Amino acid sequence: MPAKSKAQQKAAGAALAAKRGDIPKSELKGASKSMVKSMSEKELDELASTKRKGKPEHAAKD
Repeated sequence: MPAKSKAQQKAAGAALAAKRGDIPKSELKGASKSMVKSMSEKELDELASTKRKGKPEHAAKD
């Protein structure tokens, strides 16, 4: 599942880094904090590896 915005992609990258132990989980805020708890490493990797070109900074609310 690709990221819908640059912000979502960045949050997934931060959550993935914390899940892998590259940064402490205590440094996470907002969406990345909940992502690390609710998503698997594979799911986070898919979101974080999404290309940013053409993505809006923030996704439109539905």
